[in-house]
Amino acid sequence: MTFNTKKTVCMIFNPCGKHKIVCSDFLQFVLAKCNLTFVSQFKYLGHIIEHSFSDDADISRELKSLFARTNLLIRRFARCTSNVKAKLFRSFVLCFYDIALWKNLQLASLKKLASGYVKSLKLFWISQIQQCHCDVTARLPPSFDTVLHNAKVSFCARLKSVNNGLLDALGLH
Repeated sequence: MTFNTKKTVCMIFNPCGKHKIVCSDFLQFVLAKCNLTFVSQFKYLGHIIEHSFSDDADISRELKSLFARTNLLIRRFARCTSNVKAKLFRSFVLCFYDIALWKNLQLASLKKLASGYVKSLKLFWISQIQQCHCDVTARLPPSFDTVLHNAKVSFCARLKSVNNGLLDALGLH
């Protein structure tokens, strides 16, 4: 088995109760004669994992990504028809990678993302509304709350459909 020790890190997850902390200093871990670094935050498969179990950093990452995708669509497709814009927005902006996994977060972080979603929606659709002075609300994507709800329901449905002994043992089925 080979390891890339530059990409391998250690993270200490503290228990929820401060009184349950046994030790705060740990010995240095060594792998393939290289010392591994301890981190408080790590990006794994696109999801930011924090030692405090907080999802706020991942929400912040998703907000930046939301604006990047929206700006790309605005630059390239500002003059498209509203039907094309609706498809593009649903395909590229509504692809929140791991939104259904968020559980431990501050409400302010989620409100920032919801506000960013509304702002992205307005920025992308404002040229269409100004060009044709027509009602495009019928083609607008769903609200942020609907997107969040649908992601959670879809994730739970997929989780229940998987035949996995570990999920059964954890009581997740």
